[in-house]
Amino acid sequence: MTSSHDPTETTDRAITVVLLDTDRERRDCQSYEEAIAVVKAELTPETVAKIENREGEIVFTSTEMSIDAWEVEWRQQKRRLSVETEAHVCPYDNVGCIFDDLCVQCKMDAVQNSF
Repeated sequence: MTSSHDPTETTDRAITVVLLDTDRERRDCQSYEEAIAVVKAELTPETVAKIENREGEIVFTSTEMSIDAWEVEWRQQKRRLSVETEAHVCPYDNVGCIFDDLCVQCKMDAVQNSF
């Protein structure tokens, strides 16, 4: 697939798409966009596709999620990382509580403080 845009993310090590059907095929990609395009082009009902990050961890498996749903989630996470946000320290020591995705206790506090 050719595009007039350069990939927004490139790495020294390749992001790998693993295609499993009658054999095991590995395709190196230079970006997640390229890997997503390969999965979309090659995925069939008989094929299992996986995306492996540059550290060797499997970040997508077609048996667990559709590539379209994974792409939406990946783009949201990428956008979230690229946006500068206010520093937020959760008073309840919840490590998953961040500025744009508060924990339940912080959400309740925000609602109570708005009245």
